[in-house]
Amino acid sequence: MNVIEEPAEFPPRRYRVALTVGDHSPRHLRRIARAYLRLWGMHQLTDAAELALTELVTNVHRHVPDRWCTVTLLRTDTGVRIEVYDRSPSSPTRRSASEWDESGRGLALIARLADKWEVVPELVGKTVRCEVSVR
Repeated sequence: MNVIEEPAEFPPRRYRVALTVGDHSPRHLRRIARAYLRLWGMHQLTDAAELALTELVTNVHRHVPDRWCTVTLLRTDTGVRIEVYDRSPSSPTRRSASEWDESGRGLALIARLADKWEVVPELVGKTVRCEVSVR
């Protein structure tokens, strides 16, 4: 069941959704991120935020057995924080991908796009988050 709550402020500072990630989830979440960034007057962050969000959600799709996660977009004073929580205890690791590898570049991309990123262990699972700011 979906529950729609009236935001306490407009525009809301946060968007959060819980979902089981499917093949098309990154595309739909990019559209949502684009809409929120436009609403927040941060359209210049769209490319970096969409790519970071895609990489984080794709990691859930590929590496989390049940593919369930929550995605949070949080407006900050200088940009946007993207958080992806999942119940898997395994932390993502940066790998060195060769030019012929089809995967292994996601966290390196996030490190280049984001002002900071981190993995926060939770009681169950972890949250991977990054911040993209106006420079």
